[in-house]
Amino acid sequence: MREINRVCVVGAGAIGSLLVGHIGALPDIEMTVLVRRESHARDLNEKGLKVSGKSDLTAEVLASTEPADLGEVDLVIIATKTTAVEASVTKFKGHFPNATVMMIQNGLGCERLVRENGDWPIISGLTFMSGVRRSDTHVDYELDTPTWIGPWDAEADKPGYGTIKQVEELIKRSGLICEAYEDLRPVQWSKLIFNSAVNAIGAVTNTAHVPFYADTENLSDLGNLVHDMMAEGVAIANALGITLSSDPWAMNCKAVSQGGSHGTDEYAHITSMLDDVRNQTYTEVDWITGSIVRAAREAGVPAPHHETLYRLVKGIEKGWSLDESEH
Repeated sequence: MREINRVCVVGAGAIGSLLVGHIGALPDIEMTVLVRRESHARDLNEKGLKVSGKSDLTAEVLASTEPADLGEVDLVIIATKTTAVEASVTKFKGHFPNATVMMIQNGLGCERLVRENGDWPIISGLTFMSGVRRSDTHVDYELDTPTWIGPWDAEADKPGYGTIKQVEELIKRSGLICEAYEDLRPVQWSKLIFNSAVNAIGAVTNTAHVPFYADTENLSDLGNLVHDMMAEGVAIANALGITLSSDPWAMNCKAVSQGGSHGTDEYAHITSMLDDVRNQTYTEVDWITGSIVRAAREAGVPAPHHETLYRLVKGIEKGWSLDESEH
């Protein structure tokens, strides 16, 4: 098993920055970062990466827009959004030949983009932790919840569960929460179903994830749609033989209860898909809701709620090009 001494994080948004700051602060780890902008790389090289909030630390890093500048690494963590994975992998294709690649995206299917560009051993991952990126060199660590990792292909020899456990230990040693699984699908699908409903419904209704997402008493309550869409997702997972690790509806109710009694605006999480729609940036809907629609079709299970929300979000995206053509 190859020892992990040099780590490269690809993409230094909020999640990538949390990983860079924590892992890079370990004294025995050399942290490198692959970013898109020259100014971003320059600032990271000069100032390092500061983490505040639930952690208080600063990591020295080597950052560049060119993978050749970063040398050999043992572990590559792709921390971009799903919409940027293909471009990122194409960028470092032919580099880091001895590395293991770890994914940490929403949804399903990004691993195939990695495999199409190289034969790196692949670890699947997802996270519930969150932070707010204050600048190119500063991230605020807000929600200290787990990152889950496991084999992409449970039948493949590479990277082997021993390597996955080694990555788990590295992340835990950095101060972040990480849990390794021999079969990631129960955890992966629990979060996927939660994300699919909360993100897509928020994008279509232009609402943050707030307490009324759990309201079901009245016919007009939005929580009814959230509940029914999540129940549909559970049925699809069951048809695929996947026993979920957590109930998505319970996850939803627990999350919004952070705001206290219903009707308060103490809890209002702006989901990534809602943020994208408000900024007219193409969303991750193909990888989240779309992946459930495709899985349902393969399993021969109806998915009317997911199909409807998927098409509505795609319709919103297409509307932007129509708006541009009118000007």
